[in-house]
Amino acid sequence: MRQQAGYLAIAMAMLAAAGVRAQSSRSAYLAMFDRNGDGRVSEAEYVGYLDRGFVAMDTNHDGTLEPSELPGGRGRAVTLARHEADLRRQFRRLDRNHDGSLDARELTAPPGP
Repeated sequence: MRQQAGYLAIAMAMLAAAGVRAQSSRSAYLAMFDRNGDGRVSEAEYVGYLDRGFVAMDTNHDGTLEPSELPGGRGRAVTLARHEADLRRQFRRLDRNHDGSLDARELTAPPGP
C-alpha cells in the first residue's frame, strides 16, 4: 500500500506540474488533455497526457524511472506499466459520475478517497 501511495504521489506531482503551466480556467486545462476536442477527457487521453511527464523523467529511456530519475533522487523504481495502472485508478476516482470521461470540473477536482 505504501508503494502504491508513492506511485500516486508521482502521478499527482506530474499532474500538479501540468496545472501550473496551464492557463487559469478549467476549460483551458481540460483542453490540454482533450486530444479529440470533444470537451471531455477519456481515460486514454488522461493517461496519454500524463505519460509525457514519465517519459520526460525517464532520461535513459528504459521504461522505468530509477531512483536517480525520481524527484529528490531517491525512492523505489517505477515502471511505465505500473505508472499507467496508477493513473487509471486515479482516473476512476476522479470520474465521480462514472460515465467513463472527465469534464472540466471532475478533472480539476481534488482526488476523492
